[in-house]
Amino acid sequence: ICGPTATGKTDLALYLSKKFQGEIISADSRQVYKGMDIITGKDLPVNSKFEARNSKLKIQNKHFTVGYRLKENIPIWLVDIVTPDYLFNVGEYTKLAKGVIEDIRSRQKLPIIVGGTGLYIKSLIEPLSFVTIPRNVQLRNQLEKLDKNTLAEFLKKENPEKWEMMNQSDRGNPRRLIRAIEITQYVQKYNISMYRNTDKQTNTLLIGLYAHLSQLYKQIDRRVDERMSFGAEKEVKRLVSEGFTWNHSALGVTIGYKEWQDYFANKITKEEVSQKWKYAEHAYARRQMTWFKKQKSIHWFDITHPTYKEKIEQLVTKWYTARSDTRKSRNII
Repeated sequence: ICGPTATGKTDLALYLSKKFQGEIISADSRQVYKGMDIITGKDLPVNSKFEARNSKLKIQNKHFTVGYRLKENIPIWLVDIVTPDYLFNVGEYTKLAKGVIEDIRSRQKLPIIVGGTGLYIKSLIEPLSFVTIPRNVQLRNQLEKLDKNTLAEFLKKENPEKWEMMNQSDRGNPRRLIRAIEITQYVQKYNISMYRNTDKQTNTLLIGLYAHLSQLYKQIDRRVDERMSFGAEKEVKRLVSEGFTWNHSALGVTIGYKEWQDYFANKITKEEVSQKWKYAEHAYARRQMTWFKKQKSIHWFDITHPTYKEKIEQLVTKWYTARSDTRKSRNII
């Protein structure tokens, strides 16, 4: 289940999970971080206990905590994986998600991948060769000392084609620039292809949720207002007090957090933080729609239609029934 922010993807996933004995796997690059809860919209119960499954899933990376939290008695996997100072990437997500998918299938349940991070979802449907490229700690330590402008110039020199392919958001994101340089140096060293492979997942149903921009902006603004009232400022203040800095953690590159930096420096008001946050979410929603529209296999549903959930349920029932004989390979996104 994919689509832009504020379209109710998780609510739909909970609805379908109850109908089809499903479990949810988050595909949200902002919700993988521990302690980043209110602003990223995890919306999990306060008393929701984290059920770690590192041992069962054979997770060896000591930085990862993989498991699930319950919401309405439905497991939601792949939230709270790493601390905000860890540079989590799509390759790591893909490997973890595949392990969780197999675990869910082994228990005769339906994996439902839900989120707005297009690359995470695409990596599971059309695996990309670069996602398995390992982290280069030594290189990262060197690159993290550079500012984003220096990183951008470095990448343009090393891999101008990759630079041209990046959008404005990625070009201004030091973490994305570092990963791009890391991938570039790896493929140059081992002379491998950066093109996606053709090993596509089958037996997958893609559902997209959308609303017209005017309606979507209203929902985004309402949600930002709610998160401001629920304690967004306290959350940012707590994370900063725990030692997570703007330059070397997810705070400095994540919508809803980076907008607070000038506020804590007494440069802008809280009202200006809220407005900047809303505009950033608006722009993010537009980028998400641009990304997802390129995938022709998505079945789109307008969330303002009064019976959209019922129509989706009918579609899933038809798809799911037709594949009842191949349960071990079923998947829904």
